[in-house]
Amino acid sequence: MKNTENILSEPRPLSELEKEVGYTFKDKKYIYTALTHSSYVNETKGQGSKPRDNERMEFLGDSVLSIVVTDYLFRNCKGMDEGALTRMRAAIVCEDSLASRAAKLGLGEFMLMGHGEVISGGRNRKSTIADAFEALIAAIYIDGGFDEAAKFLLPFVAESVGSLSKKSCEDYKSLLQRFVQQSRDEILEYEMVEESGPPHNRSYSFVVKLNNNIVGEGKGKSKRQAEQNAAFDALKLFDALPNE
Repeated sequence: MKNTENILSEPRPLSELEKEVGYTFKDKKYIYTALTHSSYVNETKGQGSKPRDNERMEFLGDSVLSIVVTDYLFRNCKGMDEGALTRMRAAIVCEDSLASRAAKLGLGEFMLMGHGEVISGGRNRKSTIADAFEALIAAIYIDGGFDEAAKFLLPFVAESVGSLSKKSCEDYKSLLQRFVQQSRDEILEYEMVEESGPPHNRSYSFVVKLNNNIVGEGKGKSKRQAEQNAAFDALKLFDALPNE
């Protein structure tokens, strides 16, 4: 991760960013625009040709990101219903998530910014670098096509899904455990009832039992995910899900 305390007055060379993202731009104007903050445009008015800021590219990048995330979730999270998929997608594309990924790339250090924006910490501002990350997606998409944009995004998406799936599993199972513990002597257990599919694409089915009675069922591409979905199903049965 790059130094988050960096307040460089001049941006780092874009060739270094190309190495970070694993993509070399055929037309450099797209990456320059993606990394141009509106404060830089405002400060350079009347100094020759006016550069464009990255706000329009941010708009496009947001849509490309949504398609890539949605496609990945649809293909790889087959045990999740529409509501769970929607919540997962929202968590992946939120500002905090994008800013975290942008920070790992040191994206703020490559941006063209006005002097005032730089000294006020703009290179590390969440909203700024999250927007720049979406603009970067658009730049890759315009210059290299959808496949290149997806190639850039997939490691980020897969890592986010893995992290969120684990967190969700712990949340639903712990919620169900706390709900059950409101009554004494209740016995809660998870049981695998089916394992299917080839080794590279396994699918699991679990039930969750309360005092040996099935109260929830769930499927998933991992045992952890199947248990999560079973716990979620039980919480729905008991009307014990937290308010969204």
